[in-house]
Amino acid sequence: MPGHFALILHAHLPFVRHPEHEHFVEEEWLFEAITETYIPLLRMMQLLVDDFVPFKLTMSITPTLCAMLQDQLLCERYVRHLELLIDLAARERKRNRKHPQLCELAEFYLGLFSETRRHFVDEWKCDLLSVFRELRQTGVLEIIASAATHGLLPILQQQSPRAARAQVLIGRDVYVEVFGEEAAGFWLPECGYAAGLESILQEANLRWFVVDARGLLFGTPHPCRSIYAPYYTPAGPAAFARDPSASRQVWSAREGYPGDPAYRDFYRDIGFDLPLRHLGSISRGTRKFSGVKYHRITGHGDEKQLYNRTAAENAAAQHAIHFLQQCRQQIREIGEVGFEPIIAAPFDGELFGHWWFEGPIFLEQFIRHAANQQDFRLTTPSEYLAAHSTQQIVEPAASTWGENGHLAVWLDSSNAWIYPQLNAAALRTCEVAGRYAADGPNMTDTCDRVLKQLARELLLAQSSDWAFLMKTGTAREYAAQRTIDHLARFNRLHDQFVTNNLDEEFLHDCEWRDNIFPKVNWRYYA
Repeated sequence: MPGHFALILHAHLPFVRHPEHEHFVEEEWLFEAITETYIPLLRMMQLLVDDFVPFKLTMSITPTLCAMLQDQLLCERYVRHLELLIDLAARERKRNRKHPQLCELAEFYLGLFSETRRHFVDEWKCDLLSVFRELRQTGVLEIIASAATHGLLPILQQQSPRAARAQVLIGRDVYVEVFGEEAAGFWLPECGYAAGLESILQEANLRWFVVDARGLLFGTPHPCRSIYAPYYTPAGPAAFARDPSASRQVWSAREGYPGDPAYRDFYRDIGFDLPLRHLGSISRGTRKFSGVKYHRITGHGDEKQLYNRTAAENAAAQHAIHFLQQCRQQIREIGEVGFEPIIAAPFDGELFGHWWFEGPIFLEQFIRHAANQQDFRLTTPSEYLAAHSTQQIVEPAASTWGENGHLAVWLDSSNAWIYPQLNAAALRTCEVAGRYAADGPNMTDTCDRVLKQLARELLLAQSSDWAFLMKTGTAREYAAQRTIDHLARFNRLHDQFVTNNLDEEFLHDCEWRDNIFPKVNWRYYA
């Protein structure tokens, strides 16, 4: 029997938009992801379509990422960022003209950044979502929904079920607004699942979701086909389990492919190697990643060797073949008569290109080779369910794809202080929404604006990214400040509203600063 493989990429970034500053470093998280991940992945899929290579790929594009990709201010800033990168690469080519290897690498980056600008500005008119929609319409790409701001649903549900429900339903609404029809699948932020969430997904008319392998392996009753089949939950939507073997092989820098010494070193960047005067405007006077990296993963410090693009491309091609062989062998070993197994392999989309520079090449080669196999089919979870509609019913166990499968990363001494504050804000939102939900046509425009902004501030404070960054120590101060700022704006606006002492200028400032989800439905909290 043929085996099936569902490659699922989770494209997500927290909402990083700061119109109050002419330039803000954290906005470059988006710019780096566009340059190194989203545009390379789109080009990869377009090339495969142009070459008539049959394939299926699944992606989530979270509501916060959709909002940023549609934001005019961020698009304008991204184009300026690209122009600074092109200028930097041109100056690097001149500076390294007497060093053949470095000059060749500078030429590579100049071509890369120039091509990126051509695709983004000239070909796609600064609208990446339209390109995703076109690929979706061809049938090669399934795009799925996710929670509004990537709130960690098991924690939200435990504190305030209505807050968890609002995250799902608002995320569903944004998907319909962006892509024109309802989603079939849903990405649970951090693959975080707890009993009861499947009922919210069913209410949102979502048909499937992904959990960590532990979620099904410890489910009730025991899954008869381990993690190699989906299982319907008692409420309806089906659960697919992340395959740990495929994940480890691709994701792990120690055990997997990205750690190969031929690949580009992410951390060795000229933004830290060169004097600031050489970096020019791209640095804005601070040390940071520029995107120009000359070394490969070898040795330490000055021992690192220069990056060889040809060798890296060859390594990616070889790893793609090896990965396909491993997956086919895994499917053969399952060996149950009359059963067509599926391997679900979800990854953070930003792994491919941003963290692992050669990742898009690996994916393209894997897809091209997989297209020639008779016993191995690339599919999507929706397509698999349509062809295999009879499945066992299992209640998954509480789980995440975090370390050891639980919530420790997001519920730690470094970040636990945020949850009483988030809970209090959620309860206040539910209370004030319930008070005004029945007003209907009598609702004033100002009341509606305030209730929408209260929902936005709460949603933005609930992002799982802030707790994650506090735990890992990456941008800890920024993550803590973002949580504090959203809660402060929420509390001030709420108190003004309930005491009938609204500061119109403050409301306008909040709407200008945190302008996400113009049509947010605050009545979901009622």
